[in-house]
Amino acid sequence: MEHITLLIGIVIATALVFDFTNGFHDTANAMATTISTGALKPKTAVAMAAVLNLVGAFLSVAVAKTISGGIIDESAGIKPEVIFAGLVGAILWNLVTWLAGLPSSSSHALFGGLIGAVLVAAGTHGIHGDAVVMKVLIPAAAAPVVAGLAATLATRVTYRVGRRADPEATSRGYRAGQIASAGLVSLAHGTSDGQKTMGVITLTLITGGVLAPHSDPPLWVMVSAGTAMALGTYLGGWRIIRTMGRGLTDIQPQQGFAAQTGAAATILASSHLGFALSTTQVCSGAVMGAGLGRKGAVVRWGTAGRMVSAWVLTLPAAGLVAAGAALLADQGTWGVTAVAVIALAACAAIRSAARRKPVTHANVNEPVPGTPAAGPQDAVTAAIAAVTPPPPAPAPASGTAA
Repeated sequence: MEHITLLIGIVIATALVFDFTNGFHDTANAMATTISTGALKPKTAVAMAAVLNLVGAFLSVAVAKTISGGIIDESAGIKPEVIFAGLVGAILWNLVTWLAGLPSSSSHALFGGLIGAVLVAAGTHGIHGDAVVMKVLIPAAAAPVVAGLAATLATRVTYRVGRRADPEATSRGYRAGQIASAGLVSLAHGTSDGQKTMGVITLTLITGGVLAPHSDPPLWVMVSAGTAMALGTYLGGWRIIRTMGRGLTDIQPQQGFAAQTGAAATILASSHLGFALSTTQVCSGAVMGAGLGRKGAVVRWGTAGRMVSAWVLTLPAAGLVAAGAALLADQGTWGVTAVAVIALAACAAIRSAARRKPVTHANVNEPVPGTPAAGPQDAVTAAIAAVTPPPPAPAPASGTAA
């Protein structure tokens, strides 16, 4: 580490800030449904997620290598200031969507930022287009659908299996199952998102000549990235947790268990294959699938539509901000300083706006403003419910008067 220059140190620190925002931005992935059903208290849930995110960051480096040597060409003359610009674009988009309470993808914000900055600095030859398509874009389109279908099927199975059981006992059992499945999602999140920052730092060290090309992340990189994400997770992205737990659909324990289990399986499989998957999109798709899987449930399509719009905008929006930052940072020390000052001012403004209407662990389970239990945006769900017969009532217990 003695060869790390001041600029590389600044880039590493910025990468850890991004990892921190990733942690509080994506806590909702694992814990929103667990909190909304009361399976865990809010602070207990985020503490559990923080520990397991840290553990998950050490389980694999496949996704980290996809970032450091997959989508970006290490030999294209990429400089550390370019990576700095990409991180600034990702951080600002994360904070904007956090302020709006939208569970957009931190992963795609990072990809968009890096791609936008590299295109400005090195042109198209700095990007491995086939890797972007195969390991980012295709999984981004397929993963929410796969997770949603899995959650829909799992939800229907759980209700069918337990339709004659005691409802209260069933709910208690699935709340316990939710705790286990939420832990699995947190672990999976660490194996996927925790490695993305490791990959960025490793790419910075390679471009700065500190590491040889195609190197694995050093141990200190793994420790620092995992710790930054765990700290962000512990603070809790309460705005996004409320949207995921209360804004998309009203989640019951059976649905929460089904959604989390389907999401965890999808994320773990993709991490093993080195796909840099968006855990946000997977978990959001699973929650919507769980809403569709319960008869009579309401999926708030207006909220879902805003989320999908944020997903579509994430790559280009973060890329445009990063491209502008790269143009400025390329001017030298004063340019890098200007980018840092502008980014800090933007972060402060977003933080100030958030404090006007705070969302904390105390009000995270309150209804999301503007998302009624049913309304015009729920016409599809209402129509499905109208033509679907309710499940049979449980048989009366032996010896009980009918």
